[in-house]
Amino acid sequence: MREVGKRAFVVLPAIDVLEGRCVRLAGGDRARVTIEGGDPEDAARRFTGEGATFLHLVDLDGAFSGTPTPGLVERVVAAADGTPAQVGGGYRTIASVDAALAAGAARVMVGTAALSPAFLREAAERFGERLVAAVDTRNGLVVVEGWARTSELPAPELAHACAGAGVQRLLVTSATRDGSLAGPDLGLLESVIEASGLPVLAAGGIASLDDLIRLRDAGCEGAVLGSALWSGRIRLVDALRMA
Repeated sequence: MREVGKRAFVVLPAIDVLEGRCVRLAGGDRARVTIEGGDPEDAARRFTGEGATFLHLVDLDGAFSGTPTPGLVERVVAAADGTPAQVGGGYRTIASVDAALAAGAARVMVGTAALSPAFLREAAERFGERLVAAVDTRNGLVVVEGWARTSELPAPELAHACAGAGVQRLLVTSATRDGSLAGPDLGLLESVIEASGLPVLAAGGIASLDDLIRLRDAGCEGAVLGSALWSGRIRLVDALRMA
């Protein structure tokens, strides 16, 4: 892995699960499935076999409903056979984050709940490094509830609040670019890094190895590979070699 300051750049293959199957959605719209990817456990085994050092598991049903899917984390973590996974989708209470960690997740991502200062402070204190705050944005504003609702909160403002609450890592996703293969939103990422001073994982729009290099050079800690990986535009082995 390459060094970014004192940190290493990491590539995380995405496993987004809707109704029990891996999918890619255009802009997070559940009605716009662009790629069908089969069984999530098979995907975890494949990515682990190809050398992934961290998996990115998103429970889309949980994100839309607000309640994580029972058993999903356990099954995927077991299939990953020791490769750590960060998981998200519907984790809006301390109890649900606790349950995901107990099920084997290495880190849990919270998005909608991150807009609650009280929750954020308690979760950051309780979970430390195992908590990731998801800053999901559309046109510069934070989106919540499975990206179905746009708040009035600018992304840098939420990022700054996360840092103040003690959060140790952010995941920043451009909902507009997610699934588009149009390239990452570097301006968004740079504004969040500047506002927070935290390690940032980038997602949304990544289409090439050059995009990964640009993200690394912009100061991101790592990147989530979704549609580019699932469509074959980027091979995981090549991305890991670059990183």
